[in-house]
Amino acid sequence: MDLNVLDLMSLRRGHFRFESGHHGEIWLDLARLFFDPSRLAPFVRELAAKLRGEGVEVVVGPLVGGAFLAHMVAVELGSAYTYAEPWRPSPSGALNAVAYRLPEAVAPLLRGKRVAIVDDAINAGSALRGTFAACVEAGAKPTVAGALVILGDAASAFAATKGIGLASLATLPHPLWKPADCPLCARGTPLDIPAGDLSDRTGA
Repeated sequence: MDLNVLDLMSLRRGHFRFESGHHGEIWLDLARLFFDPSRLAPFVRELAAKLRGEGVEVVVGPLVGGAFLAHMVAVELGSAYTYAEPWRPSPSGALNAVAYRLPEAVAPLLRGKRVAIVDDAINAGSALRGTFAACVEAGAKPTVAGALVILGDAASAFAATKGIGLASLATLPHPLWKPADCPLCARGTPLDIPAGDLSDRTGA
């Protein structure tokens, strides 16, 4: 039986708050993705192939898992690589307000470069948005975003707005709600707090 990239992830259903501030009912436990690199490698090659025609000079991945995957993709593409890290938490109640930054020593090297933003998974897109903004601030030219899996429609909407390409190996429908509009909150369903997770590692 052929292995699907979703077989490498643990999907949980419940009531979750993501890094973006949105609520939703799907959580992907992504840490196991990188436990056996040999199983992940074919999917890295497949994603890299989807990005190869974009003239990518630098691959940038948001920490944590996106950065690991982005490094592997950069090796496949023969491109440069760096990461972006979250550094300013979202104010209480704000959506998509987490800021990301590039390493200070590396940011000047991105000026004028064509960039691919690669994450392990993209959900509401706060990591994608933050990394995109950091790249633009550094003078880079984000041209495409890629992920192993994309949940919902936020990533495609953002990519269309910014005029960049979008590539993935799998998609999952996933409605997201503002906290005030969340039907799970309205029913009194308590939030699930995944052990060891301080933020949304489905790409927010």
